[in-house]
Amino acid sequence: MDQSGAGAAAPMSREGVDHALRTLRDERDRISASLLDLDGHQGSRLLEGARLTGETWRRWEDAKAGMLALWALFDAYQRVLDTAVELRERSPRPDAAALVELSALLAGPAVELPDEEVPLRERTLLGPRERRVTLVEAVELMSGAYEFVAGEIDAADAAWSALLLPLEEVEACWRETARVAHSLDGTRHPELDRVGRELTALGRVVRTDPLSLVRDGRADTARLDRVRTVLTSLGDELAGVARMREDYAEHVARVTACIEEVEDTEQRARDAYTTVLTKIRSPNVPEPARGLAAELRDRLTALERLREAGRWVELAGRFAGLERAAGEALERARGELRLSTGLLDRRGELRGRLEAYRAKAARLGLAEDERLTGLYGEARDVLWTAPCDLRRATAVVAEYQRAIRASESETGSRR
Repeated sequence: MDQSGAGAAAPMSREGVDHALRTLRDERDRISASLLDLDGHQGSRLLEGARLTGETWRRWEDAKAGMLALWALFDAYQRVLDTAVELRERSPRPDAAALVELSALLAGPAVELPDEEVPLRERTLLGPRERRVTLVEAVELMSGAYEFVAGEIDAADAAWSALLLPLEEVEACWRETARVAHSLDGTRHPELDRVGRELTALGRVVRTDPLSLVRDGRADTARLDRVRTVLTSLGDELAGVARMREDYAEHVARVTACIEEVEDTEQRARDAYTTVLTKIRSPNVPEPARGLAAELRDRLTALERLREAGRWVELAGRFAGLERAAGEALERARGELRLSTGLLDRRGELRGRLEAYRAKAARLGLAEDERLTGLYGEARDVLWTAPCDLRRATAVVAEYQRAIRASESETGSRR
């Protein structure tokens, strides 16, 4: 650019002047339309009406300053063009002097830059030195400023477009979840309150500083997505609470039946344990737990008080814990019952096996075999004596089995 203003442009012909005027006036109309569109852009209106903060506020301040400078430069540009148009209209057949003047306006450094457009290095203590550019150079300057301002507006508009709808959806989800929670027990839900505070803070950022949430040119919805996930989980949980409230009697009946089974199994385990202590020597079986069913009944009674108070959210959590505890207590009682009855079943199994092998010995003609008769008698004494020594009984029955098999083999070989 020629910054000195020296060196007038070469005179243009009348045809050249008219062609330049037509081109520049058409260009001026397009620039004017673009600037008006930029002023009326949805993103521009949103930025102008919002209470901005942070990065978005800083960038919008810069964009507004650029927009003001752009309009000021356009005004200076338009004044030069209007002056040229008026001069041409006053000179239907312009002479050489008029052509020189028109050429200077249309092709020379005739546009005086606004102060905002003069770089700091070219200013003085008394203000910026006068600086003029051609109409073409002014358009280049306006194009650069326009791209900057439009880019900032578009960035904010794109960020809001990507963030506001998801934000509103998540906020609606929170309100519905809060409504369900309140309808269930009328009290505050701690996790829902925490999510509400996080969502309020996030909503403030989205509405006042959307550009702070842009990463690599794209709006980052990760925080909104996390809040949505938590709310979905809470909603599912509260829906389960609502179903529990509707079917509470069935839930109580089911857990009551489980508690009764725990109580019955506990009693059977204690009875079996008492029998084992009498029937089996050194059973090495732990004493069954006591009071499992009574503890569960107390917890169920406490839940009933929560139901009467309408505290369904708290009740649902505790009820789920009670159901788990009842299931675990039942498994424990069954395991303790199996430990005791298993020893008695083992004794019965050994008794049955002993009699089965005795019958086999009789079929083989070994009923009078002294060694087998002695082993049988020893095993029977151990198995039918209380308390029964299961280890010894197992060893003696096994020896009786081996002896019968050995005698059977000898008989077969003789044949």
